[in-house]
Order: sequence, then C-alpha cells, then structure tokens
Amino acid sequence: MSQHTFIRSYTINDFDSLLLIQKEAFPPPFPEDLWWSKEHIKAHEETFPEGAMLADQNGEPAGSATSLIINYDGSPHTWEQIADDGYIKRSHIPTGDTLYGIDVCVRPRFRGKGVAKALYDARKQLVIDLGLKRYIAGCRIPDYHHHAKIMSVDEYVAKVSSGEIKDLVLSFMLAQGLQPIQIMPDYVDDEESLNYAVIVEWKNPTI
Repeated sequence: MSQHTFIRSYTINDFDSLLLIQKEAFPPPFPEDLWWSKEHIKAHEETFPEGAMLADQNGEPAGSATSLIINYDGSPHTWEQIADDGYIKRSHIPTGDTLYGIDVCVRPRFRGKGVAKALYDARKQLVIDLGLKRYIAGCRIPDYHHHAKIMSVDEYVAKVSSGEIKDLVLSFMLAQGLQPIQIMPDYVDDEESLNYAVIVEWKNPTI
C-alpha cells in the first residue's frame, strides 16, 4: 500500500491519539510524567495551533510535532526554559523571527515511512508561510556517549556533520537540510547525549 501522510493541526480532541503516539514512541522506562498532558495540549492549541502538528498516515495517527516562535539570539537555555515546561504560553513570542521545535515523535511501526520527514517539511513550509527567518531545534546526540571518552562534543558534532560518524538523531537532521550552529550543554537530562543538545538550523530560502 502506498504511504500517504497528512499533516494537520492537533486539538484537545486528539488527546487520545497523541497519548498513543507518545506511549509507543517513548515506552517505559521513559517517565510517564514527561508525556504531554491534556493541559499541555490545550495550551498548545490556544497559544500556537499552527505549530501543533499531527501526522496521519493512511488514516492512522502516526506522529506529532510541537513548535513555538521565539526571537533567537544564541543565548544559552534549557529545554524547560524554551518550552515553558512544555506549555509554551510564556515563551511563545508571536512577533518573533524563529520557529523552534520542542518535540517530534513517531510511532515505531511508522518509522522509516516518511512521517518525520513530512513533519519537518510542514515546519519548513510554516517558516515560509509566516515569513520567519529560520527553523531551529535542540537536537539530541544519543550516540555521543559511545565516543565521549575519546573526543570532545565539538569533535563529535564535526565528525557527524562530515559523515565520518553516524548519529541516530543528528544524522537525520542533517539529511533534512538542517545545520549545526551551536552546542548547548545541560540542555536536558539525557544520559546518552551527556545532557548536550546541538542547536540545528534551517534558514528560510525566500528571505
């Protein structure tokens, strides 16, 4: 069967589908309290519905993504700060210049079927539609812990960027046309990435 992915804004009525996606994408021992709650979903819908995206593939909920708008100046920050602990209300700046992605998740059986790419393509189109300068996200580097004893995080990111090393998440981001612009220590509690994230950027080609 051909795979058709349809992206639309999610609402509180999609909560069960969103919870299903998160439960499958982040199973135990991932802490349940980090899944989106109904309060989170309601806040996303009320604050920035265009950035709240649900991917349906062949009529089934397959993945989701959430974004907000900020003014990006390169200041150090954590995921909690930029995402307003997941609520986005206090950190979303409607007059900002940058779309900031705070999460993407895809159900395991839909991985490798173009769902994540469709969500990223929709985010790029949103940047163009809203006349923003860029899309950025804090990218995990989950394979870094395998290399941390022999190279710095800067060396690791450079080697992944050049294709010498493959990283599960950063290599995917590079394939979507995003480029590393900043390394952010203590971004999120993430043992595999040693709490680092790489800020990756896609510039609006129409500006």
